[in-house]
Amino acid sequence: MTRPLVSLPGAPAALVLEALASILAGEGPAILPHDGPLSRPLPETVPQRTALVIETSGSTDRPKRVALSADALLASAAASDSALGGPGQWLLALPATYIAGINVLVRSIAAQTTPVLLSPGHFDPVAFVSVAHELTEPLRYTSLVPAQLSRLLDAPGDEAVAALKRFDRILVGGQATPPNLLARCAALGIRVTRTYGSSETSGGCVYDGVPIGQVEARVVDGEIQLAGPVLAEGYLDDPERSEAAFVVHTDDTFSTRRWYRTGDTGTLTDGLLAVSGRLDDVIISGGLKVSLGELETAVRALPGLHGAVVISEADERWGEVPVVVSDVPVELARLRSAVTATLGRAAAPARVVVAPIPLMPSGKPDRRALRAAVRTASDR
Repeated sequence: MTRPLVSLPGAPAALVLEALASILAGEGPAILPHDGPLSRPLPETVPQRTALVIETSGSTDRPKRVALSADALLASAAASDSALGGPGQWLLALPATYIAGINVLVRSIAAQTTPVLLSPGHFDPVAFVSVAHELTEPLRYTSLVPAQLSRLLDAPGDEAVAALKRFDRILVGGQATPPNLLARCAALGIRVTRTYGSSETSGGCVYDGVPIGQVEARVVDGEIQLAGPVLAEGYLDDPERSEAAFVVHTDDTFSTRRWYRTGDTGTLTDGLLAVSGRLDDVIISGGLKVSLGELETAVRALPGLHGAVVISEADERWGEVPVVVSDVPVELARLRSAVTATLGRAAAPARVVVAPIPLMPSGKPDRRALRAAVRTASDR
């Protein structure tokens, strides 16, 4: 059986909210909300279980289309409510075309509360403070990316910090959150929870290192894998990619479990998951492996560098070398010394490029645009 698939280009969050309410009630067509042009034409119909399709930017020329069921979205909402202490009212500060923004709307529908919607476009701390005061329910939540949280903490005056303190919990994800940013929040009494997940897991499904609800985590050959009712159906019209990413494992008791291979590296110690980087972000520099993810985490832990990004570039002598891009000046010798002390000499960046960090609508650094800009600047 199939159902229609409807594209929602540039749809306001209120319209996406209305469409999601119909979907979760078992009515209406599946939807694909998006901002810019789609990568390729949409099929007219999708499998009946598909309720929502998220087109991810991906790291290849062919973006992934993640197919999610209503059951997975509601399982994610229920797990989040349980982990946070109960259903509440949400402030939407992220695009309703990304899974983190969609989740705010789904959780609002499940909680039967009215979400407060921040106007789309460039994130404005003043506007955030204003709408934060519209929250009236006993439990209040929002979801941010680290760059948004940092801008609120850096805003002049005390209004932004006071607004952040109104929330019972602020979910922060989309990328690694710098330790110094978390420390600032803790010192100010702002309640922050780090989230880990992706569109393939209906968004964040690990809070502060602990899987929530019925989610399970394991590490196989260094790769983090996740299981549970929040998993996507697969990738729309891409069976080969679906088969590679979602695997079924049968244990010694003949019990089967479907796992999502995240492509992230990490460790699982006493039930606590720690993410260290990506399988595909390891470069070979001078014959030694260097994880750009681990290096970026180390760089962002240094004072004033919480927004820095690490990329790689070709080098005639070493093959590849890491490069730090920062929107504030930093002394290369100081940076190399700090990195060498924690990660070894091979991880020391070859150079620092001072440039604005382009962001995607989700708030994540646009690494493709950044690499192109750095390459162009180097060729001049």
